[in-house]
This record gives sequence, structure tokens and C-alpha cells, in this order.
Amino acid sequence: MKSNRNQNAGKVFDVLVIGGGNAALCAAMTARESGASVMLLEGAPIHFRGGNSRHTRNLRYAHDKGNGHLTGPYLEDEFYNDLLQVTEGKTDERLARHTIRQSKDIGLWMERHGCRFQPSMRGTLHLDRTNAFFLGGGKALMNAYYSQAEKMGVNISYESDVYDLEIKDGRFVAARVKVSHSDRRIAAKSVVVASGGFQADIKWLKKYWGDAADNFIVRGTPYDKGRMLKVLLDKGAEPVGDPKQCHAVAIDARSPRFDGGIVTRLDCVPFGITVNKHGHRFYDEGEHFWPKRYAIWGRLVARQEDQIAYSIIDSKSLELFMPSVFPPIEAESIQELAGKLSLSPSMLEKTVADFNASVKGGSFDAGALDDCLTVGLEPPKSHWARTIDRPPFYGYPLRPGITFTYLGVRVNDKSRVMMQNGNLSANMFAAGEIMSGNILGKGYMAGFGMTIGTVFGRIAGKEAARHAHERSL
Repeated sequence: MKSNRNQNAGKVFDVLVIGGGNAALCAAMTARESGASVMLLEGAPIHFRGGNSRHTRNLRYAHDKGNGHLTGPYLEDEFYNDLLQVTEGKTDERLARHTIRQSKDIGLWMERHGCRFQPSMRGTLHLDRTNAFFLGGGKALMNAYYSQAEKMGVNISYESDVYDLEIKDGRFVAARVKVSHSDRRIAAKSVVVASGGFQADIKWLKKYWGDAADNFIVRGTPYDKGRMLKVLLDKGAEPVGDPKQCHAVAIDARSPRFDGGIVTRLDCVPFGITVNKHGHRFYDEGEHFWPKRYAIWGRLVARQEDQIAYSIIDSKSLELFMPSVFPPIEAESIQELAGKLSLSPSMLEKTVADFNASVKGGSFDAGALDDCLTVGLEPPKSHWARTIDRPPFYGYPLRPGITFTYLGVRVNDKSRVMMQNGNLSANMFAAGEIMSGNILGKGYMAGFGMTIGTVFGRIAGKEAARHAHERSL
């Protein structure tokens, strides 16, 4: 349901939420529950609402014991240590631990707001203990949240392109919005900006990646172009995060340029070898569990010539991972497979032969850090190393698939935007991808973006409503 624009014309809302994904909806519902009048502006049309969140499938949260959709406990220290492994220590420990603590049993809150969970599916990255899977995926979650928000009285306006913010001395005054080819000014006592990163702006990506960005595939929404991020930074918000860091995974090179979603990701990498266009391996495919390493592979492929790579497996491994939306390229020999992938047959045969010769036995276990490894090979393969010798052989072409960027605005534990002059903004809050760089300095682990969005969305909504109430007294 769209908001009644004429009825709301000229109204000063308690809380304005800019964005339409998970973080924005969590903020809007929480602010409304706190008694605030709320307007949510989603830039996308109604059928494409939900930002990147509609492509998700799970969320990681702390819990003391298993339940109907999680198999066991996941406590703060283990959660934080997992984060340290993927970020290599590049995180704000205070905010990271705050996120983890605030995530405890957050699934209960989600269920009260329409979410339905299911047990993890076969091949879902060893996540049955740590991550809760949404029944129907992120699209179903977003639909449930929008339905709940509407029932609660949140005003929602689609195709609302916010292009500027009026900010005076660190205080938000109003947003400038294009809606149905008309220009509107929407005032509010406080604002929550939850409009994502800049990953869909290829020109902005090229500023840091150069021409390589032309070969990037944007996994999610084409609407996340970082306009609000740029406005906030230009008007005094303090930046945080490395602009070249991002959540980027290896996805099927045959994917569409935008909006391919999670089905384009390839989880076969740990069970075979990955080569560049010259047929050379370039990284340890079995370094660690895939949920803790899958998000480095987009950057690894991005560093290869022409930003292309190929994952090679044999028939022993085909059933070990979630299948891609695109079928693998199949051949009865490595030479034939190389031809179909436009690789040098002699080089790929040599790479496979060298790999096979280096594999040292062990007990293969797809669900554990097993003892199947290579010896005397550079780069090594530390786990799940098995000879590639049982036809048919399969290949998948890989491209960098960017999910979201880490350059954002700095916030405190109340989700309040911090300004470059060292002061806190008076009434501006940020949640989701636009502030994820406070916690994700590098790397990624499955389901954690949704954790950040849910935790800081709720915090931002509560604090924005509290500020609006204080202004009304």
C-alpha cells in the first residue's frame, strides 16, 4: 500500500526512514512501536522493494541453545572470534561486541514481526548451528516486514528518490525527494538513513578499482548507488571504512549484471581447484570453512587478468554444494573441458596433474576441517584436497560478484551519525550497509550483514523516536 501523499503533504513526521531493506524496516517498525509517526521512503518500485535484503536467506545471531531451526549454542566469544578471523582484526571491538550482544535471540523479535524460519538445507555452508534460515528466503521476509509495518501505521512511499538532505549545524531538517516526477520536501524531527552502499554505481567503483570494475557483477539491487552516503559525507559526516573493501564473492560469470541474487553464487570452490585464464591456480581453495572464506573470492578473482577464473571439479564433488542457477560445463576429459572453457588444454592438464600428484590421502569430510591436503604445491590446498580424476569433469566460469561496499558513515553505539568536527549529529542515525564499515573493516561471514542491519535498525528506530519525543516536550 502506498502512503496517501496528499494527506501527508506538509506534515512533519517524528521519524523519516530513508531506505527500504531490512535495516530500514527494522528501524521503521521499532520507531512506530515507540509511539512515533513514521514515513519510510523506498527508492525502488513496489515489486523490487527490499534492497539487497530480498536476496538473502539467513541471519547469524547469538543464542544459548538450539531451537526448532538452529542445532546448538552460539555464544558471544565464539561469534566474536569468528568475526576476528574474517576481518583479521580490522573491526571496532566495542561496536562489534555490541552488535553480537544485541543480536542475542533476535530471532524471537523477528518472528513477532512476521518472519518464519526453517532448518538449514543440505549444502548450506556448515551453518546449521550459527545461522537461522528464512522460510521463503529474503523476499518472503521483506514481504512479511512490509505487511507488518503497514499494519502498524508506518507510511510507505515507493519510487521515492531522495536526492538531497537539508542539514544545518549537524541537524537534519528535511529531505528533498522526487516522487512521480514531482519535487517534495519532507520534514521530520529525526532521520534514519538506511539506504545501502554505492556498489551499483560502476563509475564510483572505478574510482578505486579502475577499469576492472567494468567486469564486476552487482549481485543485488541496481538502486544502491550511494547517493545518501555521498550527501552525508559532503555535508560533514565522518567517513569510516576502506572504499576498496566490500562483500564480494565469486559468482557465475553468466549471471546478469544486476539483481542475480544468491542463486548466482558458486559454492564449489572448496571441493576442486580454481584457475585463472592462463590455467594457473592462485589461492588455497581449502583454507578454511567456506562461510568464513567465501567472501574473499570476489576480490581474489578481481585481481586476476580480465577478472575471470574457473572452478574445476570432478563427479565426486558435484553433489556436495548447493547447485547454481546455471548448469556446469561438462566434459569427459580435462582436455575437452579446457577447450569448452577457452583455456589452454596443455596448461590445464598440467595444473590438474601437478595438483593430483601433490594430494596426500586422509579422511575426506566435507563438514569438517579434514586432513586431505597437498604437499609441495604452491599455493597449497589445506583441506578437502582430492584428486580430480573421475569423469565427467565440470567447470564453472567465475566473476567478482559485489554485494555491498564498506565505505560508510561512522556511528556510535546508539546508531547516531558522527560528524567530521568530532561532534555527534543532533538527530541523524544510520543503519545497515551504510554504516557496516564500522564493524566490517575487511572480509565477511555468512549472514552477518543481516545481523548488523537488524541490530542497528532497531537501535536507530528506538533512538530516533526517543529524540523526536524529547523534541516534542
